Amino acid sequence: MADHRAVITWHRHDAAFTDNRYSRAHEWAFDGGVRVPASASPHVVPVPWSDPAAVDPEEAFVASLSSCHMLWFLSIAARRGFVVDEYHDDAVGMLGRDEDGRQAMLDVVLRPRVRFGAEAAPDMATLTEMHHAAHDACFIASSVKTRVRCEPVVDGVLQDAS
Repeated sequence: MADHRAVITWHRHDAAFTDNRYSRAHEWAFDGGVRVPASASPHVVPVPWSDPAAVDPEEAFVASLSSCHMLWFLSIAARRGFVVDEYHDDAVGMLGRDEDGRQAMLDVVLRPRVRFGAEAAPDMATLTEMHHAAHDACFIASSVKTRVRCEPVVDGVLQDAS
């Protein structure tokens, strides 16, 4: 089993807060040193309290699903001897109300376009099967129903949140 970590940091930059007029801009940091500007979606929190140029959690969710699918697809294609020259996905996620009335990502649609090398390309049935295999192998797609726990830390001490 492997741990995958992200550090999310936000700071209040002005006196306002309790009036709900504060910036949602924050930063994601990853173990490789990459730092990503993040924010609430402007579809959820209006500008100027969100940053439309930053990545929002909903976009990251869609990108994670698309990226995982792509990485598995490339692996499957390579193992089967198909040379992929380009992979492009216009993925989209739809946020709405679930059966309990809660906001949720209800549907994510991947729309990959794959350009194969001149050597050989799979027929449509094989291409479809390769995408199904990539979906079945994708850790993120398999994790969508994952349990999410919150374990608060106060003054350096892990609190029991059960």
